[in-house]
Amino acid sequence: MERILTGDRVTGKLHLGHYAGSLKKRVELQHQMETFLLLADVQALTTHFQNPDLVRKHLRLVALDYLAAGIDPEKAVLCVQSLIPEIAELTVFYSMFVTVSSLRHNPTTKSEAEQRGYDDLYYGFLGYPVSQAADITFCKATLVPVGDDQIPHIEQTRKIVRRFNSLYRPVFEEPRALVGDTSRLIGLDGNGKMSKSLGNGIELDASAEEIKDKLKKAKTDPSRIRKDDPGHPGICPVFTYHEAFLAEEAPEIRERCERGSIGCTACKEKLAEGLNALLEPMRERRAYYEAKPAEVDEILQSGTARARGIGRETMREVREAMGIDYFGR
Repeated sequence: MERILTGDRVTGKLHLGHYAGSLKKRVELQHQMETFLLLADVQALTTHFQNPDLVRKHLRLVALDYLAAGIDPEKAVLCVQSLIPEIAELTVFYSMFVTVSSLRHNPTTKSEAEQRGYDDLYYGFLGYPVSQAADITFCKATLVPVGDDQIPHIEQTRKIVRRFNSLYRPVFEEPRALVGDTSRLIGLDGNGKMSKSLGNGIELDASAEEIKDKLKKAKTDPSRIRKDDPGHPGICPVFTYHEAFLAEEAPEIRERCERGSIGCTACKEKLAEGLNALLEPMRERRAYYEAKPAEVDEILQSGTARARGIGRETMREVREAMGIDYFGR
């Protein structure tokens, strides 16, 4: 059976971009494959080391997002990165043979560094892809559901696995990326992708009123002046949401937009209705778990304990392969 490892940095609540890009696929695959979801609090500190209270706060909020979206703790393993020291140990071993040059040229790292205005990179930030490789391989995952912006990280992991297996002996299988149907969801502001740091998204716990308010401000086709002007759905951020979340209705919306028979306001109202229908079951599941914080903690603790057991076995193999299992078990 294939094993999936995926997760998120706990720097903020998840949004529709996360759901379309990866989370929806995780919910589907948990019934078919062994699934591990990592709450990446250590990697959250690569950009929020000065504010660990924020990381602490969002750990449980992201866990709630997972459970609300439909992750079943009986099917999937939810685990906390910092409580699995085997990941940190594996990160150190990998870092011995990963060059600084390869890390500096990682396009995802470069893009985020530019976005954050980092002139001088912190060691932890630069080494993020190495840490992510350890996340994926500590449990010997073979499939990683990601958005397309994470593909360079997966390729870095594959290179690390090849290098480790060549230097010592084959321990790991090269993992593969699994990109969602909507690999990158554009932000409400029309700039780049929907992002926590840019604040241009709709969070999964948004109320009906919040969705309506956010969509009112969303960018649309800039060439439409009057509501009966012919539209250009291909350049309209709002239409991309119709395609991602209301796929059955999207062809009709496209045709009406191009004919000018539906205005942007009405288009946004239809989208709001569809998004509320999508999120309403999530709101119900969220309310259940919000009322039972001890149950959420138990889910995280038991999942982390299971992940640690697998990590210990992996590290036993790693140490044997490297010849540093000095005293056996």
